Amino acid sequence: MITSEKPVALHSSLLGSPEKDRIAHGFFTRIGGVSTGIYEGLNVGSGSNDNQDHVTENRRRVAQSLGAPLSRLLTVHQVHSPDVLTVTAPFSGDRPKADAMVTTTPGIVLGALSADCGPILFTDTEAKVIGSAHAGWRGAIGGVLENTIDAMVALGAKRGNIQAVLGPTIGPDNYEVGAEFYAQFTGADPSYSRFFRDSVNENHKMFNLWAFILERLSQAGVNASALEKCTYAEEDQFFSYRRTTHRKEPDYGRQISAITILED
Repeated sequence: MITSEKPVALHSSLLGSPEKDRIAHGFFTRIGGVSTGIYEGLNVGSGSNDNQDHVTENRRRVAQSLGAPLSRLLTVHQVHSPDVLTVTAPFSGDRPKADAMVTTTPGIVLGALSADCGPILFTDTEAKVIGSAHAGWRGAIGGVLENTIDAMVALGAKRGNIQAVLGPTIGPDNYEVGAEFYAQFTGADPSYSRFFRDSVNENHKMFNLWAFILERLSQAGVNASALEKCTYAEEDQFFSYRRTTHRKEPDYGRQISAITILED
């Protein structure tokens, strides 16, 4: 794995800039952390079995790179739900169960953990409204993306001004699913068959989660794009739940995508 003493993150100019818009973000890779073994690098998953002191230090590095103390980096207990929280301050007590957050409060860092599912960061740079969401297929089909956008609009964002960028997510060449999965999707909407192609394995399909998320975002009226980075394929950069499962490893790390409105 590539090594670095500092967290390495990918960026999208569409989400705004620290200098012009006072908004900072990063789609963080696994590079630049202190975890070891199967968690090597920047594992920020407190739900993993990694050394929790390492996880805390990794999270501190992420927060610091975005100009905030660790206490201001917020992540929820992700449960593949459509639920969105509007936050104004750090959580007290246990992390709430949800899969997205929105805010207008400077200095709060909104984070989405992932290890194949889709992390999406949102901005309306004019209204200074930001959001983060975690969307696998359950969350995406369940409405977490649309609910995040609605919550941003409720805070003053304009739908047509919102930029939504999909970060590192398992790609269409590595997301093989069975007949039951395909039937569930096409049962919800027969036109969803366009997000699948035949696999080399009988009775299996290859699912394009990238395209599915982007279409849901576009249909919700926002400007949507994707980094098109595959977590499964790029082991040096990303953790992957599916890759870990295929290798029969006991656990896996999580990377984070995070965004904040900088304090003046």
